[in-house]
Amino acid sequence: MVGPQPFALLFPGQGAQFVGMGRDLAQEFPRALALFQQADDILGYELSRLCWDGPSETLTRTEHCQPALYLTSLAAIAALETELEARRVRPSPVAAAGLSLGEYTALAAAGALSFPNGLQLVRLRGKAMEAASQAKPGTMASILGLELDQVEAVCVEAGAQVANLNSPGQIVISGTPESITVASAKAKGKGAKRVIPLEVSGAFHSRLMEPAGVQLQQALKNLNVSAPKFTVFSNVTGSPYTDAGQIKTLLVEQLTRPVQWVACVQGMLQSGVRTFLEVGPGTVLKGLVRKIDPEATVHSVGTAEEVRKAAALWSESA
Repeated sequence: MVGPQPFALLFPGQGAQFVGMGRDLAQEFPRALALFQQADDILGYELSRLCWDGPSETLTRTEHCQPALYLTSLAAIAALETELEARRVRPSPVAAAGLSLGEYTALAAAGALSFPNGLQLVRLRGKAMEAASQAKPGTMASILGLELDQVEAVCVEAGAQVANLNSPGQIVISGTPESITVASAKAKGKGAKRVIPLEVSGAFHSRLMEPAGVQLQQALKNLNVSAPKFTVFSNVTGSPYTDAGQIKTLLVEQLTRPVQWVACVQGMLQSGVRTFLEVGPGTVLKGLVRKIDPEATVHSVGTAEEVRKAAALWSESA
């Protein structure tokens, strides 16, 4: 079996969480357990127990969910590194990207953010987004089967915004509940195959998140951000970050602008990547990548068993 070279890392966003995530990583890999313990110390509460034991309604709250996903995904990276070192192989990713919140995990994995700084930043981001959602309630919906220009026209008419370009034919819109209701009806009228209301607590990646952007910008102002050790693609541009200063600017813009996930994946494919590791809970990104390029290979790396399987790809080809 040929090892996945060159390969890229993908990190999930909010919605991938589930109670019990990361428990087996902590049980089987001391380095992963150390990250969970460090996170508890940094935040001052047992985020680890929330990941492992729930309750689900608390874990899914934005202020907890975002640091929980960041933590669990980086614990999976720590576990994978441990397993690879044990097998005496040292492959390195050529690129990384994350969906919304996952972009912060990608930046931390690439060394642009330290683990503690990134953890505190995503906790602040989650709390700020939750506060913005409570101040100006909003929601989101996924539209299947329309082209981007059609969805944009619907959003203009309804007062909504395009939020995520997830895959060809799958576009998420965001806005006030009223605007999403109107936009959904108009999308069906234009021939959308399906319009799926999303169970979210706010209108993410829309202008309703502007107050959260102000808080995030203030937090980033004095935060140390380094140049990534490998290429990281920006949600806002769909292109690689060019310098550390750009990271701060685009992370703020990411809150109110569409996630260019298709462009991110296509950029990695064009750079020669054919194999991806989806690191963290769930398999949402695997499905999106396969819709963008059915020939791409995506390995899930979210459990201890998946970590061992991924590591075996290299040792079998060595």
